[in-house]
Amino acid sequence: MALAKLAIQFAGITQYGFFRDEFYYMACGEHLAWGYVDQPPLIAFVAWFARHLFGNSIISIRLLPALAGAAVVFLTGVLARELGGGRFAQLLAAATILLAPAYLAFDSFFSMNAFEPFFWLACALIAVRIVKGASPKLWLAFGAMAGIGLENKHTMAVFGFALIAGLLLTGNQSILRSKWLWLGGLLAVALFLPNLIWEARHGWPQIQVVRNAQEYKNVHVGPVRFVVEQILFLDPLALPIWLAGIVWCFVASRAKQFRFVAWTYLIVLATFMVMSGKTYYVLPVYPLVVAAGGVAWEGMSSVPWRRVRMAAIALTVIGGTVTIPFGVPVLPVGMFLRYMHALPGFNVQTERDVTQELPQLYADMFGWRNLANTVAGVYHALPAAEQADCAILAGNYGEAGAIDYYGGALGLPKAIGGHNSYFYWGPRNYSGACVILVGERSDRYKDLFGETTLVATASNPNGVPMEQKVPIYVCRKPSAPLAELWPNFKMII
Repeated sequence: MALAKLAIQFAGITQYGFFRDEFYYMACGEHLAWGYVDQPPLIAFVAWFARHLFGNSIISIRLLPALAGAAVVFLTGVLARELGGGRFAQLLAAATILLAPAYLAFDSFFSMNAFEPFFWLACALIAVRIVKGASPKLWLAFGAMAGIGLENKHTMAVFGFALIAGLLLTGNQSILRSKWLWLGGLLAVALFLPNLIWEARHGWPQIQVVRNAQEYKNVHVGPVRFVVEQILFLDPLALPIWLAGIVWCFVASRAKQFRFVAWTYLIVLATFMVMSGKTYYVLPVYPLVVAAGGVAWEGMSSVPWRRVRMAAIALTVIGGTVTIPFGVPVLPVGMFLRYMHALPGFNVQTERDVTQELPQLYADMFGWRNLANTVAGVYHALPAAEQADCAILAGNYGEAGAIDYYGGALGLPKAIGGHNSYFYWGPRNYSGACVILVGERSDRYKDLFGETTLVATASNPNGVPMEQKVPIYVCRKPSAPLAELWPNFKMII
């Protein structure tokens, strides 16, 4: 199953281009720090590591997400075994996660979301082994994994809280009184502390990002839609599997010691619903209940149920195979659009004002090289004397990151910008006497200059609306030195 996962991910790894956020994480990897405006430091370090070890290609940067996804498939089967499942339970659980559309999407590009399920699942596996009687010293391994997970994404804290609360709700107080649990917790805090200090020193920008995203960007969903999207993310035909896992944990006598697994899922789900989190924030917890579901279905051992068990495997494989193109870009654009129109309902929108025909995951993989080439044409058309002090100011981190990634081969300087961490990296030593203004909000920023000329437009018909026709201005005569104007470009979202 893990090898099949790798085969599927590699089938689409170069079909489209880089995703917007991948450029940003690579840029962060060139500015290593203990924190960034919108994420902890691990993703930037992993980007730096991948580029130095494997090279600077799209395959190099996406190799580790694919491997992380394969590890999650493998560990889901292992967890099913730890819960008492045999080969059928392991097969069903691993196949369900293998073919879940959202997991395929997570592992199709480089992001924190590709690694988060691994940290959650590894911690859950350790907790299950401790509950079964393994050495409580394993809490140290739990703490180490949780601490690294917090440096990947802060939502690891929600999972840790939910798992401990689940243990408390199921009568595992003796396990929680172990000194090793507290030592593991201290280890997790120690590993997380550098990022926590960075956040405090910079005024807790992560909180501002979350608030601004909830107010201006994210789609607000009610409880019903929240649950419906969970079903779509895992594939509707997989619903009986993970739902059976929740029920099994609560009603099966041999599952009593694992009841905390179901509570962990329910607490994670409720927490993100109450906090108005994005619906996909819940996704890393599903391997737990899917593994339990594999055991539940395996328990249906009477003759009539054996046929139902085989039907469950068949439906999981068929349903998952049908939805592969929604998670992995295995089809050319035109063919995918026809496929998508034949299967409506799988395109889940998480951000407002996203009206392009392609799903946002794919739309944000187009147009970046053309944007960098167009900017390069503008830059090299300037007088040589002016190029030395000409800044390339991009409207968002995707535009800035694309210019940074492709610009080296095109003879471009690194871009500057006000979006998230790019704002903290500042205007460097540019005076502002000459600025190439690119993309988002450029119609507003150009008013800060006395002389502006629209010199080019970068076209991208497959992109999100704001990237389909990207204006590029050459601006001169700033109203103040660029360092003084810099706060006007700040965009934290």
